[in-house]
Amino acid sequence: MRRAPKKKIQKLAGDALRIANLSQAISQAGSRLEDNDWQSLLDTLIAKILEAKHQSILDAAAEHVFTNQADAYEVLIEAIESIATSGQIKDGDTSYDILLVAAPILAWSRFDIASGSIPTNLIKSLTTSWRESLLCKGVQVCILPNLFSIDQLPQDHCAVNELLHQTAQHFLQNKAIIAPKDLPKTVPFLADSRYLLGVILAPSNAPLFQWQMTPSPFDISKAKEAALLLWKQRAHADIAHLLPGCGFEFLLPEAYYSACREADILVRPISIRATVFYLCQTLNLEASELTAIVGRFGPETHPGQVDEIRVGFTLKKAPEIIYGVIWPLYQQEDEIHALVGPSNSTMDEREGEIPRLLKESGISQVLILEDIFGLEFCEDCQAPLYADAEGDLVHPEMPDDAPPEGSVHLH
Repeated sequence: MRRAPKKKIQKLAGDALRIANLSQAISQAGSRLEDNDWQSLLDTLIAKILEAKHQSILDAAAEHVFTNQADAYEVLIEAIESIATSGQIKDGDTSYDILLVAAPILAWSRFDIASGSIPTNLIKSLTTSWRESLLCKGVQVCILPNLFSIDQLPQDHCAVNELLHQTAQHFLQNKAIIAPKDLPKTVPFLADSRYLLGVILAPSNAPLFQWQMTPSPFDISKAKEAALLLWKQRAHADIAHLLPGCGFEFLLPEAYYSACREADILVRPISIRATVFYLCQTLNLEASELTAIVGRFGPETHPGQVDEIRVGFTLKKAPEIIYGVIWPLYQQEDEIHALVGPSNSTMDEREGEIPRLLKESGISQVLILEDIFGLEFCEDCQAPLYADAEGDLVHPEMPDDAPPEGSVHLH
């Protein structure tokens, strides 16, 4: 289940109320026929609101449903995301199904991880690789000429839907495809995700991806693994050109929100490994000489809610936090899995993913704090603050004798 919204809206009216009620009707449907009937009404209403760019109505309905009708929340979010990222478009007498797809790349480097415009020759090469390794015959793809960081992706459902339809229209009209303008500056991290975005166009009701053609007994996982392997092989040289000085890992291109969620989750362990490697290389020490302090952080307006886990690193011989990494939480059970481990494990095996990753990286001393801290940031530079062993929130500071930034390769 997706994370709770930060706000609470007490009363709904108009379309927001209708959306909330339809979502609950779907969650309570007793048959597929009833479910389909309610779903059709909900989808039509959501499409109308997306076209009118009334994001606040969708947000209000989602916040209300999460708070008051939890069973309907997943129904509503799935419907909003599906309608925002897919649709139909006509070109003369031909109708197409269209889908916004993201191809995530997980990257790590001591230097800045590149983003920005993609040269025309690479767009052509990537388009060919995408089409041949992933798509069914007759399906077209239009890749946006930009490598996006997470900060540069469309920020709401209306923006996603507009990007989908505008790109498809321009492609069919043979107009130049231009990446969104005035994209925010990318925040540098040791490990981060980058995204290719593309719109695929298939004849109406035809399959889109090659794994949809898998014969009986329908081993879709194996088919997806084969498609991903081929995509890696075909696109590796082009992505290496776009991400100089980086190690990187491909994820399977899929529908926009599904792919982005997968990247958000899978980049977290890479961030921890990259941080430990960076500290060892930069400070010329062994991982066993480091201590990790793990704290839970959440909004003060929602006591008990944990939105992210912040891991601060110290030298064993000194108490000061020298570096930190954030582990965002995306699902309700994430906190338990990250710190404690699954409930069906034995007590000896119940070690969460974060402590396990730290120990696998060579850090034997891991301190997990009991308190939940507020989401505090530095007033001067807006960097996140981390909890030290005493529970005080502090700004990470590398030792004075550390080499200057940018002087060590990470991959």
